[in-house]
Amino acid sequence: MTRKKFEDEELNAHGQQYPKQSPSSSQDFTANGEKQSASRKQSVANVKLQNPLADMTYDELMADVNQFAEQYDLQYALDDLQKGALIAQKRSGFEKMDRLTDEDKTLIREEKLHRWRQPKMMYYMTSATSIRADKYIHQVLCAGSAIVQGMDQSAVNGAQAFYFPYFGIADDRVWLQGLINGAPYLCSAVIGLSINRIATQMLLARALTGGHYRWWNLLLARFALGFAVGAKSSTTPVYAAECAPPEIRGALAMMWQMWTAFGIMLGFIAGVVFSGVKIPAGVENTQWRIILGSTAIPPLFVCAQVYLVPESPRWYMSKGRYGKAFASLQRFRWSRFQAARDLYYIHKQIAIEYEMQKGKKLWKEFFAVPRNRRAAQSSFFVMFMQQFCGVNVIAYYSTVIFVDSGFNRNNALLVSMGTGIVNWLFAIPAIYTIDTFGRRNLLLVTFPLMGIMLLITGFSFLAPEGMGRLAGIYLFMVVYSPGEGPVPFTYSAEAFVSTPLYIREYGMAFATATTWGFNFILSLTWPALEEAFTTTGAFGWYAGWNFFGWVFAYFCLPETKERTLEELDTVFSMRTSDHARYYLASLPWYVRKYLLRSDVEPREPLYAVED
Repeated sequence: MTRKKFEDEELNAHGQQYPKQSPSSSQDFTANGEKQSASRKQSVANVKLQNPLADMTYDELMADVNQFAEQYDLQYALDDLQKGALIAQKRSGFEKMDRLTDEDKTLIREEKLHRWRQPKMMYYMTSATSIRADKYIHQVLCAGSAIVQGMDQSAVNGAQAFYFPYFGIADDRVWLQGLINGAPYLCSAVIGLSINRIATQMLLARALTGGHYRWWNLLLARFALGFAVGAKSSTTPVYAAECAPPEIRGALAMMWQMWTAFGIMLGFIAGVVFSGVKIPAGVENTQWRIILGSTAIPPLFVCAQVYLVPESPRWYMSKGRYGKAFASLQRFRWSRFQAARDLYYIHKQIAIEYEMQKGKKLWKEFFAVPRNRRAAQSSFFVMFMQQFCGVNVIAYYSTVIFVDSGFNRNNALLVSMGTGIVNWLFAIPAIYTIDTFGRRNLLLVTFPLMGIMLLITGFSFLAPEGMGRLAGIYLFMVVYSPGEGPVPFTYSAEAFVSTPLYIREYGMAFATATTWGFNFILSLTWPALEEAFTTTGAFGWYAGWNFFGWVFAYFCLPETKERTLEELDTVFSMRTSDHARYYLASLPWYVRKYLLRSDVEPREPLYAVED
C-alpha cells in the first residue's frame, strides 16, 4: 500500500474527515434537486457524532483530557490519554507529532497496513491462531456462538423425521408440525431479543429439547430455546463490534454468517450420525432425543469461554467503571496509549449521543427522519428476503421433502447433509466477494438464479423420480451462500453505522426481529403450504419471491460497498423514487453494454461525491 493511499484511508478511519461533495450533492441529495432538509440536519449531527474532537483547540483538548482523567480516577494514565486524544482528534497527522515515539507511530501505521495483526486476546475473542495469523483467522468465542446458532436451526431437520412419528403427529396436522419447528423463532422475534443473560437459558432449553414424552413438552422447550437464540444473535455481534478496532468490524460481520453456515452443516451431520442411535435401546423413533440433545454440547464450550474474555469496554463505561473499561481495552490493543485513545474517544461519543437523545421519541425519529426510514426499509428488505428466498425450507424440511418424494429416511438424511456442506463451502468465497463485487450486485446476480433453481426443484417433483430435485436444491445452496447468506447482516450494520448509537441499536434490533419473525412464518406455514399447493407449487411460491427480490433490489436498494460515513448518509438521503428513476433510465444502457456488447459512454454516477 502506498503512503498516499494509506494517508487517504487514515482520513476516514474514525470519521475525522470526509471526501468533499460536489456543490450539487452538498445541498441536494435527490436526482431532481429536491432538498432533504430533515435528512441533512440528521447527517450534520451524525458527522459531529463521528468527529466530536475536530473543533477543539490544543489547549481545550488537553484541559478536557485532564478533567476526564481526574473525574474517573485515571491520572495514572494521563500521558497516554493526552497522546491518545491528539491522535483521535487528527489521526492523519500522527507522523508529525513530536510527542509520539517511533514505536508509537509504527503501531498506529500498522493498524491500517496489517489490520489482522491483533493482540492474542482479540484473536481469542473473535478468532484463534492459524497458519498465518494476519490473513487466515478462525473464530473461537464469536464463531462458537455462530456455530451454536447454526446447529439450533438445522438439527430439527433430521430430528423431525423421528419425533413426528414418535408423538403420533400425522401429516394432516400441518399447523402443529410447523408450530413445533418454528417455536424458537417466534420467541426470538417477540421476546428473546431483550434478553442479555443467556447462558442458563441456552443450556437448559437445549437439555430439555431432548427429554420429553409429550409433544407439548417439546413445543414449550423449543419456545424457551428462542430466549437463547434471540439473545445470542443480537448480543454476540454487538460484543465483537464494541471490542474490535474499526478496521476489522466489517469482516467480523461476514465471519458470523460463515460460521453460522458451519453450524448448520454440523446440525445436518448430527442427524446422520445419530440416526441409528435409539434411546432406550430397541425403541423406534427415539433418535430425535440425541439429535436435539447434541446441540447442548457446543454451548458448554461457549459458556466456558465467556469467563476468559473481558467485558465490553463500552458496557463498563455505561456503568461508570472507566478503570475496568481501560483495563479491558488494554487487553484488546497493542499498547496503553492506543487503549487510552479509544477510551477517551468512546467517552466523547457517548456524551454527544446522550445530548442528542434528550427529548427524542426514538421510534418516531427512527421512522420520521427520511434517512433513517430508508435505511430501515433497505434493512427490512434484505432481512425479509433472507427468509423468503426459501433457504430455510431446505434447512428445516429437506429430509421430510426427500422422504415424501421417495427417498428412504437414511438416504434423505444423507442428501440433506450434503446441502449443509455445500452451504458452508460456498460461504467461504463470500469473505472476498462481498467487498469486491458489492452487496447490491451480489443480490442482483443471485436472486434470479435462486428463483430458477427453485423452479427446477419444484417441477422435478412432477416426474416420478430423477436427480432434478437434488440438483436444484444443491445448486440453490451454491447460489445462496455468497448472496443472501452474508449480505443481510453486513448490509444492515452498514445502513445504520453512521447514525447515533441510540438509533443504531433500534435499527439492529428491528433488523434482527425481522429475520426471526419471518423465519417463524416460513417454518410455520411450509407444511400447510405444501399440502395446499403441492411441493411444486410451494417451491414456485418462493421462486416468485426471488424474482420480486431482484426487481426491488435493482430499483430500490442502494449500494453500500466502500462508502464513507458521510457518503452513506448521502445514499440513504436520496428518495427511493429518484433511485428507481435513475435505474429505470439505465436499463437501455445496460442492455447495450452487457448484452449487445456495444461501446457506450459511461453513465453519470448516481451519487456525485468527489474523491
